[in-house]
Amino acid sequence: MFWYGDLMAGGVPLAQLNYKTSAMSAERTVTVLGATGSIGASTIDLLKREPERFRVAALTAHRNAADLARLARELGARLAVVGDPAAYAELKDALAGTGIAAAAGPEALVEAARYPADWVMAAIAGATGLEATMAAVERGAVVALANKECLVSAGGLFMRRAAETGATVLPVDSEHNALFQALGAGRRRDLKRVILTASGGPFRTWTREAIAAATPEQALKHPNWTMGPKVTIDSATLMNKGLELIEAYHLFALKADEVDALVHPQSVIHGMVEFIDGSVVAQLGCPDMRIPIAHCLAWPERIHGPAKRLDLAEVGSLTFEAPDFDRFPALGLAKQALAAGGGAPTVLNAANEVAVAQFLERRLPFMGIPALVGATMEAADRRGLAKEPDSIENAHFIDHNSRSLALNLLPEIAAKTS
Repeated sequence: MFWYGDLMAGGVPLAQLNYKTSAMSAERTVTVLGATGSIGASTIDLLKREPERFRVAALTAHRNAADLARLARELGARLAVVGDPAAYAELKDALAGTGIAAAAGPEALVEAARYPADWVMAAIAGATGLEATMAAVERGAVVALANKECLVSAGGLFMRRAAETGATVLPVDSEHNALFQALGAGRRRDLKRVILTASGGPFRTWTREAIAAATPEQALKHPNWTMGPKVTIDSATLMNKGLELIEAYHLFALKADEVDALVHPQSVIHGMVEFIDGSVVAQLGCPDMRIPIAHCLAWPERIHGPAKRLDLAEVGSLTFEAPDFDRFPALGLAKQALAAGGGAPTVLNAANEVAVAQFLERRLPFMGIPALVGATMEAADRRGLAKEPDSIENAHFIDHNSRSLALNLLPEIAAKTS
Protein backbone atom coordinates (compact mmCIF):
# COMPACT_ATOMS: atom_id res chain seq x y z
CA MET A 1 0.00 0.00 0.00
CA PHE A 2 1.40 3.40 -0.96
CA TRP A 3 1.99 5.76 1.92
CA TYR A 4 1.31 8.96 0.00
CA GLY A 5 -1.75 9.61 2.14
CA ASP A 6 0.61 10.68 4.92
CA LEU A 7 2.31 13.32 2.77
CA MET A 8 1.45 16.97 3.27
CA ALA A 9 2.87 20.21 1.88
CA GLY A 10 1.95 23.39 3.70
CA GLY A 11 -1.08 21.64 5.15
CA VAL A 12 -2.34 20.70 1.68
CA PRO A 13 -2.50 17.00 0.69
CA LEU A 14 -0.34 16.33 -2.34
CA ALA A 15 -1.59 15.15 -5.70
CA GLN A 16 -0.59 11.59 -4.86
CA LEU A 17 -3.65 11.46 -2.61
CA ASN A 18 -5.72 11.48 -5.80
CA TYR A 19 -3.99 8.53 -7.46
CA LYS A 20 -6.66 6.28 -8.89
CA THR A 21 -6.33 2.74 -7.56
CA SER A 22 -8.93 1.19 -9.86
CA ALA A 23 -7.90 -1.00 -12.77
CA MET A 24 -6.92 0.64 -16.02
CA SER A 25 -9.79 1.08 -18.46
CA ALA A 26 -9.88 -0.94 -21.69
CA GLU A 27 -8.78 2.13 -23.61
CA ARG A 28 -6.85 5.13 -22.33
CA THR A 29 -6.64 8.36 -24.33
CA VAL A 30 -3.18 9.88 -24.43
CA THR A 31 -1.61 13.23 -25.32
CA VAL A 32 2.14 13.55 -25.82
CA LEU A 33 3.59 17.02 -25.33
CA GLY A 34 7.02 16.88 -26.96
CA ALA A 35 6.38 13.89 -29.20
CA THR A 36 9.53 14.21 -31.33
CA GLY A 37 12.04 14.44 -28.47
CA SER A 38 13.80 11.48 -26.85
CA ILE A 39 11.16 10.96 -24.15
CA GLY A 40 8.40 11.44 -26.71
CA ALA A 41 10.00 8.88 -29.04
CA SER A 42 10.16 6.29 -26.26
CA THR A 43 6.52 6.99 -25.39
CA ILE A 44 5.46 6.66 -29.02
CA ASP A 45 7.30 3.33 -29.26
CA LEU A 46 5.28 1.98 -26.35
CA LEU A 47 2.00 3.32 -27.72
CA LYS A 48 2.59 1.60 -31.05
CA ARG A 49 3.09 -1.71 -29.26
CA GLU A 50 -0.27 -1.47 -27.45
CA PRO A 51 -2.71 0.02 -30.00
CA GLU A 52 -5.71 -1.72 -28.45
CA ARG A 53 -5.09 -0.10 -25.05
CA PHE A 54 -4.18 3.46 -26.01
CA ARG A 55 -5.76 6.03 -28.32
CA VAL A 56 -3.81 9.18 -29.15
CA ALA A 57 -5.65 12.47 -28.74
CA ALA A 58 -2.97 15.12 -29.40
CA LEU A 59 0.72 15.36 -30.26
CA THR A 60 3.02 18.37 -30.11
CA ALA A 61 6.53 19.28 -31.21
CA HIS A 62 8.62 22.42 -31.21
CA ARG A 63 9.28 22.86 -34.93
CA ASN A 64 9.73 19.38 -36.46
CA ALA A 65 6.55 19.52 -38.54
CA ALA A 66 7.42 16.64 -40.87
CA ASP A 67 8.02 14.09 -38.10
CA LEU A 68 5.05 15.36 -36.11
CA ALA A 69 2.72 14.97 -39.08
CA ARG A 70 4.02 11.47 -39.75
CA LEU A 71 3.44 10.42 -36.15
CA ALA A 72 -0.01 11.99 -36.09
CA ARG A 73 -0.99 10.01 -39.17
CA GLU A 74 0.49 6.75 -37.89
CA LEU A 75 -1.19 7.03 -34.52
CA GLY A 76 -4.48 8.51 -35.65
CA ALA A 77 -4.15 11.63 -33.52
CA ARG A 78 -6.94 14.18 -33.58
CA LEU A 79 -4.73 17.25 -33.08
CA ALA A 80 -1.11 18.11 -33.95
CA VAL A 81 0.57 21.29 -32.72
CA VAL A 82 3.96 22.89 -33.40
CA GLY A 83 5.22 25.46 -30.94
CA ASP A 84 7.02 27.46 -33.63
CA PRO A 85 4.45 29.38 -35.73
CA ALA A 86 6.91 29.37 -38.65
CA ALA A 87 6.39 25.60 -38.97
CA TYR A 88 2.60 25.82 -39.19
CA ALA A 89 2.31 25.92 -43.00
CA GLU A 90 4.44 22.79 -43.35
CA LEU A 91 2.40 20.96 -40.73
CA LYS A 92 -0.93 22.00 -42.22
CA ASP A 93 0.13 20.90 -45.71
CA ALA A 94 1.42 17.56 -44.42
CA LEU A 95 -1.91 16.86 -42.70
CA ALA A 96 -4.16 18.07 -45.51
CA GLY A 97 -6.99 15.64 -46.14
CA THR A 98 -6.33 13.53 -43.02
CA GLY A 99 -8.95 15.11 -40.79
CA ILE A 100 -6.25 15.82 -38.19
CA ALA A 101 -6.46 19.38 -36.88
CA ALA A 102 -3.26 21.45 -37.03
CA ALA A 103 -2.28 24.43 -34.90
CA ALA A 104 0.82 26.40 -33.93
CA GLY A 105 2.20 28.74 -31.31
CA PRO A 106 2.58 28.78 -27.50
CA GLU A 107 -1.16 29.22 -26.97
CA ALA A 108 -1.84 26.18 -29.14
CA LEU A 109 0.53 24.10 -27.00
CA VAL A 110 -1.54 25.04 -23.97
CA GLU A 111 -4.72 24.11 -25.83
CA ALA A 112 -3.19 20.73 -26.70
CA ALA A 113 -2.63 20.14 -22.98
CA ARG A 114 -6.26 21.06 -22.34
CA TYR A 115 -7.49 18.78 -25.12
CA PRO A 116 -9.57 15.91 -23.64
CA ALA A 117 -7.26 13.01 -22.78
CA ASP A 118 -6.97 10.73 -19.76
CA TRP A 119 -3.18 10.79 -19.63
CA VAL A 120 -0.67 13.48 -20.66
CA MET A 121 3.05 12.98 -21.20
CA ALA A 122 4.66 16.32 -20.27
CA ALA A 123 7.96 16.12 -22.15
CA ILE A 124 8.42 19.67 -23.47
CA ALA A 125 11.94 20.51 -22.33
CA GLY A 126 12.83 23.78 -20.66
CA ALA A 127 10.84 26.50 -18.96
CA THR A 128 8.60 26.75 -22.04
CA GLY A 129 6.94 23.50 -21.00
CA LEU A 130 5.77 24.89 -17.67
CA GLU A 131 2.61 26.63 -18.89
CA ALA A 132 1.41 23.70 -21.01
CA THR A 133 2.05 21.17 -18.25
CA MET A 134 0.23 23.36 -15.75
CA ALA A 135 -2.73 23.51 -18.14
CA ALA A 136 -2.98 19.71 -17.99
CA VAL A 137 -2.80 19.85 -14.20
CA GLU A 138 -5.49 22.53 -14.06
CA ARG A 139 -8.01 20.23 -15.73
CA GLY A 140 -7.21 17.39 -13.31
CA ALA A 141 -5.51 15.08 -15.80
CA VAL A 142 -3.10 12.25 -15.09
CA VAL A 143 0.23 13.93 -15.89
CA ALA A 144 3.36 11.87 -16.53
CA LEU A 145 5.97 14.45 -15.67
CA ALA A 146 9.23 14.54 -17.63
CA ASN A 147 9.64 18.32 -17.54
CA LYS A 148 12.03 19.18 -14.72
CA GLU A 149 11.30 22.89 -14.84
CA CYS A 150 7.75 22.47 -13.52
CA LEU A 151 9.13 21.34 -10.18
CA VAL A 152 12.42 23.23 -10.18
CA SER A 153 11.00 26.60 -11.27
CA ALA A 154 7.59 26.42 -9.58
CA GLY A 155 7.49 23.22 -7.54
CA GLY A 156 5.46 24.47 -4.60
CA LEU A 157 2.87 26.12 -6.82
CA PHE A 158 2.73 23.16 -9.21
CA MET A 159 2.11 20.52 -6.54
CA ARG A 160 -0.42 22.65 -4.66
CA ARG A 161 -2.45 23.13 -7.84
CA ALA A 162 -2.25 19.43 -8.57
CA ALA A 163 -3.69 18.67 -5.16
CA GLU A 164 -6.41 21.31 -5.51
CA THR A 165 -7.55 20.15 -8.96
CA GLY A 166 -7.34 16.42 -8.26
CA ALA A 167 -4.62 15.91 -10.87
CA THR A 168 -2.39 12.84 -10.65
CA VAL A 169 1.33 13.47 -11.04
CA LEU A 170 3.39 10.45 -12.09
CA PRO A 171 7.22 10.78 -12.17
CA VAL A 172 8.78 9.73 -15.49
CA ASP A 173 12.45 10.42 -14.73
CA SER A 174 14.06 7.07 -14.05
CA GLU A 175 15.29 8.16 -10.61
CA HIS A 176 11.99 9.57 -9.39
CA ASN A 177 10.06 6.70 -10.86
CA ALA A 178 12.38 4.36 -8.94
CA LEU A 179 11.61 6.24 -5.72
CA PHE A 180 7.90 6.15 -6.55
CA GLN A 181 8.06 2.36 -6.76
CA ALA A 182 10.32 1.88 -3.73
CA LEU A 183 8.32 4.20 -1.47
CA GLY A 184 5.51 1.65 -1.45
CA ALA A 185 7.55 -0.47 0.94
CA GLY A 186 6.88 1.69 4.01
CA ARG A 187 5.07 4.53 5.69
CA ARG A 188 5.97 8.21 5.62
CA ARG A 189 6.82 8.34 9.29
CA ASP A 190 9.24 5.43 8.83
CA LEU A 191 11.25 7.18 6.09
CA LYS A 192 14.85 8.24 6.79
CA ARG A 193 15.92 9.47 3.33
CA VAL A 194 15.72 8.87 -0.40
CA ILE A 195 18.81 8.41 -2.57
CA LEU A 196 18.97 9.26 -6.26
CA THR A 197 21.76 7.66 -8.23
CA ALA A 198 23.94 9.40 -10.82
CA SER A 199 26.03 7.74 -13.51
CA GLY A 200 28.74 10.33 -13.00
CA GLY A 201 28.57 11.30 -16.66
CA PRO A 202 31.45 11.20 -19.14
CA PHE A 203 33.89 12.99 -16.82
CA ARG A 204 33.47 10.85 -13.70
CA THR A 205 37.15 9.81 -13.63
CA TRP A 206 38.62 13.00 -15.13
CA THR A 207 40.75 15.45 -13.15
CA ARG A 208 39.41 18.93 -12.50
CA GLU A 209 41.94 20.35 -14.94
CA ALA A 210 40.86 17.96 -17.70
CA ILE A 211 37.19 18.69 -17.03
CA ALA A 212 37.86 22.42 -17.31
CA ALA A 213 39.17 21.89 -20.86
CA ALA A 214 36.29 19.63 -21.95
CA THR A 215 34.68 20.31 -25.33
CA PRO A 216 30.96 20.10 -26.18
CA GLU A 217 31.65 16.96 -28.20
CA GLN A 218 33.22 15.25 -25.19
CA ALA A 219 30.47 16.40 -22.83
CA LEU A 220 27.77 15.05 -25.15
CA LYS A 221 29.14 11.48 -25.01
CA HIS A 222 27.13 10.05 -22.13
CA PRO A 223 28.30 6.56 -21.13
CA ASN A 224 24.87 5.03 -20.45
CA TRP A 225 21.93 7.11 -21.67
CA THR A 226 20.80 8.61 -24.97
CA MET A 227 19.25 12.00 -24.24
CA GLY A 228 18.87 15.47 -25.70
CA PRO A 229 21.87 17.85 -25.61
CA LYS A 230 20.66 19.98 -22.66
CA VAL A 231 20.05 17.00 -20.37
CA THR A 232 23.29 15.34 -21.49
CA ILE A 233 25.34 18.42 -20.59
CA ASP A 234 23.51 18.64 -17.27
CA SER A 235 24.51 15.04 -16.63
CA ALA A 236 28.13 15.89 -17.39
CA THR A 237 28.12 18.74 -14.83
CA LEU A 238 25.95 16.74 -12.37
CA MET A 239 23.50 19.66 -12.42
CA ASN A 240 20.97 17.13 -13.63
CA LYS A 241 21.24 15.30 -10.32
CA GLY A 242 20.95 18.56 -8.42
CA LEU A 243 17.76 19.45 -10.28
CA GLU A 244 16.44 15.97 -9.51
CA LEU A 245 17.03 16.47 -5.79
CA ILE A 246 14.83 19.57 -5.98
CA GLU A 247 12.21 17.64 -7.94
CA ALA A 248 12.15 14.81 -5.40
CA TYR A 249 11.76 17.33 -2.59
CA HIS A 250 8.55 18.63 -4.17
CA LEU A 251 7.20 15.38 -5.62
CA PHE A 252 7.30 13.48 -2.36
CA ALA A 253 6.95 16.36 0.14
CA LEU A 254 10.37 15.68 1.64
CA LYS A 255 12.64 17.78 3.80
CA ALA A 256 15.87 19.10 2.33
CA ASP A 257 17.93 16.72 4.48
CA GLU A 258 15.88 13.71 3.35
CA VAL A 259 17.18 13.78 -0.24
CA ASP A 260 20.64 12.59 -1.18
CA ALA A 261 22.66 11.60 -4.25
CA LEU A 262 25.13 8.79 -4.90
CA VAL A 263 27.28 8.13 -7.96
CA HIS A 264 26.57 4.68 -9.45
CA PRO A 265 28.37 4.26 -12.80
CA GLN A 266 26.46 1.20 -14.00
CA SER A 267 23.04 2.97 -13.90
CA VAL A 268 21.34 -0.26 -12.79
CA ILE A 269 19.98 0.99 -9.46
CA HIS A 270 18.00 4.13 -10.24
CA GLY A 271 16.84 5.12 -6.79
CA MET A 272 16.75 3.87 -3.20
CA VAL A 273 14.65 4.53 -0.12
CA GLU A 274 16.14 4.11 3.34
CA PHE A 275 13.83 3.47 6.30
CA ILE A 276 14.48 4.05 10.00
CA ASP A 277 15.01 0.34 10.70
CA GLY A 278 18.03 0.28 8.38
CA SER A 279 16.24 -1.31 5.43
CA VAL A 280 17.07 0.10 1.99
CA VAL A 281 14.65 -0.63 -0.84
CA ALA A 282 15.93 -0.10 -4.39
CA GLN A 283 14.49 -0.24 -7.90
CA LEU A 284 16.73 -1.79 -10.55
CA GLY A 285 16.53 -1.99 -14.32
CA CYS A 286 18.53 -1.59 -17.51
CA PRO A 287 19.13 2.05 -18.52
CA ASP A 288 16.14 2.38 -20.85
CA MET A 289 13.60 5.19 -20.45
CA ARG A 290 10.85 2.93 -21.75
CA ILE A 291 10.83 1.19 -18.35
CA PRO A 292 9.69 4.19 -16.25
CA ILE A 293 7.49 5.47 -19.09
CA ALA A 294 5.74 2.10 -19.34
CA HIS A 295 5.22 2.12 -15.58
CA CYS A 296 3.52 5.52 -15.79
CA LEU A 297 1.64 4.76 -18.99
CA ALA A 298 -0.20 1.76 -17.54
CA TRP A 299 -0.25 2.75 -13.86
CA PRO A 300 -1.65 1.28 -11.61
CA GLU A 301 -1.25 -1.79 -13.84
CA ARG A 302 1.82 -2.85 -15.82
CA ILE A 303 2.31 -3.61 -19.50
CA HIS A 304 4.84 -5.75 -21.32
CA GLY A 305 7.87 -3.62 -22.15
CA PRO A 306 10.49 -4.03 -24.88
CA ALA A 307 13.46 -3.00 -22.75
CA LYS A 308 16.33 -5.43 -22.27
CA ARG A 309 15.84 -7.61 -19.20
CA LEU A 310 18.29 -7.03 -16.38
CA ASP A 311 20.83 -9.85 -16.00
CA LEU A 312 22.79 -9.20 -12.80
CA ALA A 313 25.15 -12.07 -13.52
CA GLU A 314 26.02 -10.36 -16.79
CA VAL A 315 26.46 -7.00 -15.04
CA GLY A 316 28.77 -8.70 -12.56
CA SER A 317 29.23 -5.91 -10.04
CA LEU A 318 27.65 -2.67 -8.91
CA THR A 319 29.82 0.15 -7.58
CA PHE A 320 29.12 3.40 -5.78
CA GLU A 321 30.97 6.64 -5.05
CA ALA A 322 30.25 9.79 -3.11
CA PRO A 323 29.84 12.80 -5.44
CA ASP A 324 32.88 15.07 -5.73
CA PHE A 325 31.70 18.64 -5.16
CA ASP A 326 35.07 20.10 -6.09
CA ARG A 327 35.12 18.61 -9.59
CA PHE A 328 31.35 18.97 -9.99
CA PRO A 329 30.35 22.19 -8.19
CA ALA A 330 26.98 22.37 -9.98
CA LEU A 331 25.59 19.72 -7.64
CA GLY A 332 26.58 21.83 -4.65
CA LEU A 333 24.86 24.87 -6.16
CA ALA A 334 21.64 22.90 -6.55
CA LYS A 335 21.79 21.74 -2.93
CA GLN A 336 22.41 25.36 -1.95
CA ALA A 337 19.32 26.45 -3.89
CA LEU A 338 17.24 23.70 -2.32
CA ALA A 339 18.32 24.76 1.17
CA ALA A 340 17.60 28.42 0.40
CA GLY A 341 14.16 27.65 -0.99
CA GLY A 342 11.87 30.35 -2.33
CA GLY A 343 12.79 31.36 -5.86
CA ALA A 344 16.43 30.21 -5.63
CA PRO A 345 15.76 27.01 -7.63
CA THR A 346 14.02 29.10 -10.30
CA VAL A 347 17.10 31.29 -10.60
CA LEU A 348 19.38 28.24 -10.63
CA ASN A 349 17.45 26.63 -13.46
CA ALA A 350 17.25 29.76 -15.60
CA ALA A 351 20.95 30.54 -15.22
CA ASN A 352 21.85 26.94 -15.98
CA GLU A 353 19.84 26.94 -19.22
CA VAL A 354 21.71 30.06 -20.33
CA ALA A 355 25.08 28.63 -19.30
CA VAL A 356 24.55 25.30 -21.08
CA ALA A 357 23.45 27.05 -24.27
CA GLN A 358 26.52 29.29 -24.17
CA PHE A 359 28.79 26.29 -23.61
CA LEU A 360 27.29 24.47 -26.59
CA GLU A 361 27.87 27.63 -28.65
CA ARG A 362 31.50 27.65 -27.43
CA ARG A 363 31.14 31.04 -25.75
CA LEU A 364 31.73 29.61 -22.28
CA PRO A 365 34.14 26.90 -21.08
CA PHE A 366 32.79 23.84 -19.30
CA MET A 367 33.66 25.00 -15.78
CA GLY A 368 32.13 28.33 -16.70
CA ILE A 369 28.71 26.67 -16.48
CA PRO A 370 28.64 26.37 -12.67
CA ALA A 371 30.59 29.62 -12.33
CA LEU A 372 27.94 31.53 -14.27
CA VAL A 373 25.11 29.82 -12.36
CA GLY A 374 26.70 30.67 -9.00
CA ALA A 375 27.33 34.29 -9.96
CA THR A 376 23.75 34.67 -11.18
CA MET A 377 22.35 33.21 -7.95
CA GLU A 378 24.38 35.70 -5.92
CA ALA A 379 23.30 38.64 -8.09
CA ALA A 380 19.65 37.58 -8.02
CA ASP A 381 19.72 37.29 -4.23
CA ARG A 382 21.19 40.81 -3.92
CA ARG A 383 18.41 42.15 -6.14
CA GLY A 384 15.63 40.40 -4.21
CA LEU A 385 14.72 38.17 -7.15
CA ALA A 386 14.86 34.87 -5.27
CA LYS A 387 11.39 34.98 -3.76
CA GLU A 388 8.91 32.10 -3.97
CA PRO A 389 6.88 32.40 -7.20
CA ASP A 390 3.16 32.47 -6.40
CA SER A 391 1.95 32.22 -10.01
CA ILE A 392 3.14 31.02 -13.39
CA GLU A 393 3.54 34.67 -14.43
CA ASN A 394 5.75 35.32 -11.41
CA ALA A 395 7.83 32.21 -12.15
CA HIS A 396 8.30 33.47 -15.71
CA PHE A 397 9.27 36.90 -14.34
CA ILE A 398 11.98 35.40 -12.12
CA ASP A 399 13.11 33.15 -14.96
CA HIS A 400 13.32 36.03 -17.46
CA ASN A 401 15.21 38.34 -15.13
CA SER A 402 17.60 35.57 -14.09
CA ARG A 403 18.41 34.86 -17.74
CA SER A 404 19.10 38.56 -18.30
CA LEU A 405 21.40 38.61 -15.27
CA ALA A 406 23.24 35.53 -16.55
CA LEU A 407 23.74 37.03 -20.00
CA ASN A 408 25.02 40.28 -18.47
CA LEU A 409 27.49 38.32 -16.34
CA LEU A 410 28.58 36.10 -19.23
CA PRO A 411 31.58 38.14 -20.53
CA GLU A 412 33.09 38.45 -17.05
CA ILE A 413 32.63 34.75 -16.17
CA ALA A 414 33.83 33.58 -19.57
CA ALA A 415 37.00 35.62 -19.17
CA LYS A 416 37.63 34.32 -15.65
CA THR A 417 37.15 30.64 -16.50
CA SER A 418 38.87 30.53 -19.91
